[in-house]
Amino acid sequence: MKTEMREITVGAAVVASMLAIMVFLYTGAEDVPSQGSGIRVTADFNRVDGLIDGDPVFLSGIRVGTVEKMFLNKNYRIVVALRLNEDVKVPLDSSAAIHTDGLFGGKFIVLEPGGEEALMQNGTKITFTQGAVVVSELLDLIISEGKVKRAAQ
Repeated sequence: MKTEMREITVGAAVVASMLAIMVFLYTGAEDVPSQGSGIRVTADFNRVDGLIDGDPVFLSGIRVGTVEKMFLNKNYRIVVALRLNEDVKVPLDSSAAIHTDGLFGGKFIVLEPGGEEALMQNGTKITFTQGAVVVSELLDLIISEGKVKRAAQ
């Protein structure tokens, strides 16, 4: 009986600790431009697996905006609307790529600045994009290649 009570107490403490960590992580979020401010740009992607509204947008490792919304266009490509901070000056020929934080972490968009002098403004469409890599498909490919090499030996 004492062992069961101890296990319940330890389990409750672990759950409470995990909840405290989650609250700490989410309340420490960086500033995001408000709904009405900033520059709104769009980018078309083939895949956005795991990307959600509110995910961050980074430029040179600094958070410069957020994913505002996503929708499917008539060509079955995903249009992602980004809200960038007003003070961010992004060259017009910049590219956007969807990255993953670690192996199974959250998704975010990385802007790679181009070399053009003209800057993005409201309504700009980013033409150079790279969609999300699906980790499970990548792992399946690595495993299948390993099996083929092992069978060939």
